[in-house]
Amino acid sequence: MSDQSPRGQLLHLVFGGELADLSGHDFRDVSRLDIVGIYPNYATAYAAWKAKAQQTVDNAHMRYFIVHLHRLLEPEADGHAKA
Repeated sequence: MSDQSPRGQLLHLVFGGELADLSGHDFRDVSRLDIVGIYPNYATAYAAWKAKAQQTVDNAHMRYFIVHLHRLLEPEADGHAKA
């Protein structure tokens, strides 16, 4: 699988931590966030996210997220206006 798209790499960040409240996205302790890694495409990021989420299934407050870094680096490529 190629790590390149017609626009270049589509980098994704996978990270997680314990939420302070299940109804929000505020973390209990930001200094303890688990930075899983940066991946060259969504498929590998999803695999990493799924593995970490399954490892922490016993902790209801633990959540992992996938951040589309490529959208932050080049927002105009996804139709978002530059700020």
